[in-house]
Amino acid sequence: MQTLIEAFAQFGPLSLIAILVGTFLGIILGALPGLSAAMAIALLLPLTYGLDTMSGIGLLLGAFCGAVAGGSVPAILLNMPGTPGSIATTFDAYPMARAGQAGKALGLSVAASALGGLISAVILILVSPLIAAVALKFGPAEYFSLSVLGLMIIVSVSGNSVIKGLIVGLCGMLISTVGADQVTGVLRLTFGEMSLLTGVNLLAVIVGIFAVSQLLIDVEKMRSPKPDMENTQSLERAFPRVREVLSRYRLLLSSSLIGVGVGAVPGAGGSVASLLAYDQAKRFSKNAKDFGTGSPDGVVASESANNAMVGGALIPMLTLGIPGEGATAVLVGGLMIQGIQPGPTLFDTQPALIYGIFAAFLLANVAMFFIQWLGIRLFVNILKIPQTYLIPLIFVFCAVGVYSINSDLFDVYLMLGIGVMGYLFSRFGFGVAPVVIGLILGGVAETNLRRGLQTFGGSWEPFVTRPISLGLLMLALVFLAYSLKSVWKKS
Repeated sequence: MQTLIEAFAQFGPLSLIAILVGTFLGIILGALPGLSAAMAIALLLPLTYGLDTMSGIGLLLGAFCGAVAGGSVPAILLNMPGTPGSIATTFDAYPMARAGQAGKALGLSVAASALGGLISAVILILVSPLIAAVALKFGPAEYFSLSVLGLMIIVSVSGNSVIKGLIVGLCGMLISTVGADQVTGVLRLTFGEMSLLTGVNLLAVIVGIFAVSQLLIDVEKMRSPKPDMENTQSLERAFPRVREVLSRYRLLLSSSLIGVGVGAVPGAGGSVASLLAYDQAKRFSKNAKDFGTGSPDGVVASESANNAMVGGALIPMLTLGIPGEGATAVLVGGLMIQGIQPGPTLFDTQPALIYGIFAAFLLANVAMFFIQWLGIRLFVNILKIPQTYLIPLIFVFCAVGVYSINSDLFDVYLMLGIGVMGYLFSRFGFGVAPVVIGLILGGVAETNLRRGLQTFGGSWEPFVTRPISLGLLMLALVFLAYSLKSVWKKS
């Protein structure tokens, strides 16, 4: 505690301003569909050249926290996740907004995000060596089993038709096979298109399946009479009531722990964390039938896990030098610009710096809370913009965001094609969330399955004998049985 208190003393006015500016810009960039936390950090990297070490780190950590939290804004108001980690937020927050409770959904999101981030910061400070040690033991078998566990979510988010959900999930897994095989290098489903050699652009798929498909649905609905949504919005209880979230302390704590745990596993990320937390909240809730129709529990679970993932992702980055996900990969570059080489020796050689990073992370979460709190009225007013202006504007943002990743026009075409596919899925009651789940986890499962088989000489035995891998597979079977039992009861 003394070291942590001394770390706060390192922050002067410039460092505090840098954290506030980074958090504010991160929220703005995260709230724009198509722009990710990794992009927010990358855009702010040049600004760190002229800053001292702690100010530069504070700017980037603020952008990281802000972008992850900001992704909930379009997820709530427009059913378009600003970042992949906000996918699960759309399941309940958008129905709340459609029911005139956009303010309440935003308030719950802000409070859950801040509390989840603070919980992850405490865990990062207290038990990061232990969690990092567990993550270090993950090999191909454990990654494969974790992916299988994650794929069980498809059954849970499939709505009324598990068959339709599985079909759409398999479509996502098929998309994940596009490009050069990571093990053999053989080209698959590229059809001679050079832009597909490294696989599909994940951002293009996410923006297309959620944003573009929703835009097409909104265009279709514009032709039919509907209530004026901007007048049905209520700002009652819009401002974050931490007490309301704290009353769900068990859900908040369990979801945050899931977020930290998934974030500490390199390669997992916020989308897996929020989806897993949402899935568990639904499984163990007494009001599971309310999930997907506007349940506050769904919003709290998703957002607390999503933001707790940030603290978890910092664990392997700082202690092992391994980025937990895309944004931390960019963050490693930012630290190296400041002359910091993340790795196992960092805690021994520069403890003051490590605790300075911890302090900056804590301050960034506090800044994120107040900035989003003050911006709630502004966010809700987004709905007052006429759709005839809003839809084209959002589409332009989506196209620019997707194009800016690789400066490749093919990614924009891919976004449009996936958007049309998502529109058709939604139109015929298939849903779109399983596509992204299959895409994200399918590639991880396939790659690690094949790597594992190569490592173990073609033997399947280590997948079911290694303790962590076996535990994850058993957990997946339990969740599958529970889901099938629930489906059987409904039928």
